Amino acid sequence: MQNFCSSESCRRLGGDRQVDAAVNEAMTGKRVSGEERHAWVGLALTPGLGPRRILRAVERYGSAARVISLPLTELEGLEFPAQAVQFIGTGEAAKAADEELAKVAETGASLVTLHDEAYPERLREIFDPPPLLWVRGDASLLGRPSLAVVGTRHPTPYGTGMAEKLARELAERGLIILSGMARGVDTAAHKGALLVKRPTVAVWGTGVDVIYPKENKSLAEQIVAGGGAILSELPLGTFPAPQNFPKRNRMISGMSVGVLVIEAGEYSGTRVTARCALEQNREVFAVPGNVTTKNAWGPNLLIKQGAKLTSCWQDVWEELPTSIRAGLEQGEGFASGEAPEASLFEESPLPPSEARVFGVLRSDEALQMDEILEKLEEEMSSSEVFTALFELELSGRIRQMPGKNFVRSL
Repeated sequence: MQNFCSSESCRRLGGDRQVDAAVNEAMTGKRVSGEERHAWVGLALTPGLGPRRILRAVERYGSAARVISLPLTELEGLEFPAQAVQFIGTGEAAKAADEELAKVAETGASLVTLHDEAYPERLREIFDPPPLLWVRGDASLLGRPSLAVVGTRHPTPYGTGMAEKLARELAERGLIILSGMARGVDTAAHKGALLVKRPTVAVWGTGVDVIYPKENKSLAEQIVAGGGAILSELPLGTFPAPQNFPKRNRMISGMSVGVLVIEAGEYSGTRVTARCALEQNREVFAVPGNVTTKNAWGPNLLIKQGAKLTSCWQDVWEELPTSIRAGLEQGEGFASGEAPEASLFEESPLPPSEARVFGVLRSDEALQMDEILEKLEEEMSSSEVFTALFELELSGRIRQMPGKNFVRSL
């Protein structure tokens, strides 16, 4: 696939690879003490320190606790900004860590440092892994194979249906569905996993105690109650800020084995996630869309550039690394040789009246009740149409949208 990543948060510089390899080797298999965890929190809260500066400093001195106890002259030698040197040297970092740990305990969250065994291995591989993760829910999920599902905040009924359908089917087969819990495709993906009572992971661009968007409060509660997890690299109380979401996107792609794109406009933030996935050597999948709709621009372009065209769960499954696929198949107790679906819209025979109504409906565009009646006025009475719609909705073949609009279920 063509590499079109240009954002700084995704770029991996060749000169850093040896340093990264040494750090990754040092990180594995360690258990973090209370003192060390406290120091990681202090460094993460220090203004002016990004992930790379923290990572290099810890690699140089062997521990976060050693870094945070350095005298001012040695801190300056690390080329830390003056503001960061003062914050650490005057004890403000330690004080901020005390306050943050108290808040974490109060909210029932947990912390996973870069040296913790629970830290997701794939996330360690990226250019700028977060030094610290705030987690609500089951932190053990972070290390399991996951698929990121991303897309527009304003999907068509087709996009919503495909996100929910593919997330549901892949979650049933053991993959953790990972997304950002934004409006639209993200929300549909999380709901797809929850529908089959499987855990899902939401990566936030806010603190894990600040729900955004607010209308997803119930969804956030369902994710945690359903055995899933919410995580962020941002401290508790961090409110939504535009600059936080592109950084969040590189975590979504970095944790996953692949990224599935479902509907995204030309200037969608989803492109940031796709670019990061490419630079991080993750597989990119894309659901093709109607070329006359603006939301199809993103996935269709990705397919042109080499992304895997995806219309059913098997398209994702066959691209998974063999070891991951075999482990999931063994764990879930099914064989990889399952027969592929004959169609996206496979269905059993319908009674004639329901078949006629179903025939005028589409999966990618909702029809209003009056439009349906007009299309069928020469064949069916209004009462027959109402009855057929009721039966189709009851059987799950169609969905009613707000305003008495109807669309085929996927």
